[in-house]
Amino acid sequence: MEESIGFVGGGRVVSIILGGWSRARTMPDKVVIHDVDADVLSRLAARHPQVEASAHVASAAAQEIVFLAVHPPVVADVLPQLTPNLQSDAVLVSLAPKFTISNLSQMLDGFSRIVRIIPNAPSIVGRGYNPVAFAPEMSGEKDALRQILEPLGDCPEVAEEHLEIYAVVSAMSPTWLWPQLYQLSDLAQANGLSGDAVLAALDGMVSGAVAAMRESGLSPEQVQDLIPVKPVAAEVGAFVSAADPKLYGLLEKLQP
Repeated sequence: MEESIGFVGGGRVVSIILGGWSRARTMPDKVVIHDVDADVLSRLAARHPQVEASAHVASAAAQEIVFLAVHPPVVADVLPQLTPNLQSDAVLVSLAPKFTISNLSQMLDGFSRIVRIIPNAPSIVGRGYNPVAFAPEMSGEKDALRQILEPLGDCPEVAEEHLEIYAVVSAMSPTWLWPQLYQLSDLAQANGLSGDAVLAALDGMVSGAVAAMRESGLSPEQVQDLIPVKPVAAEVGAFVSAADPKLYGLLEKLQP
């Protein structure tokens, strides 16, 4: 990649994106990362020696493509620091839910070359699902940006108003899926399966389960009844009941 990239913020999502690029050997020629936490910058620089860590936000904001990678509560404080440093032909890529393209543009004094992405953790191995919404002004640059994002996994273009539900469904769902998968992995390995065999089984099981939802033509109840023995049915029911209000509450908090 020839474009220069700036990251304002250096948290987990930046590690995920850099990890995906590094794994695919598509790290951009120039990557500048700014974070207010010197330890965060030090860890990123140690893991990715080719990137430039900067204590100055202006350095990251002056690149051709600038990723806004801070948590939503500080977005409004950070954006005014970017405004005087953004190039007129730069692209701002926001990784945060809640703030719409219109909101961001207003806080950037009318700068409108904005893209929003909801990244998810499997992007670190090139298997992410990262929905993207573009400002109308970005029609001519879509292919170039897709090329930068492609090593991270699928990056479908979606309606901006759907990004927050994607944040819940695709970005955050591994937080309750992974503990179950690791539990199954531990059980299987304790009873004779190799790590590779377990992961192959889990990979096939998860992708097949989604395929059954998509392709079987059965109702949700019928799909879930395909397996006759349900050893944790009561616990699953309790979990779903407990999770439902939390998920709706989270979505409400993320809505613009």
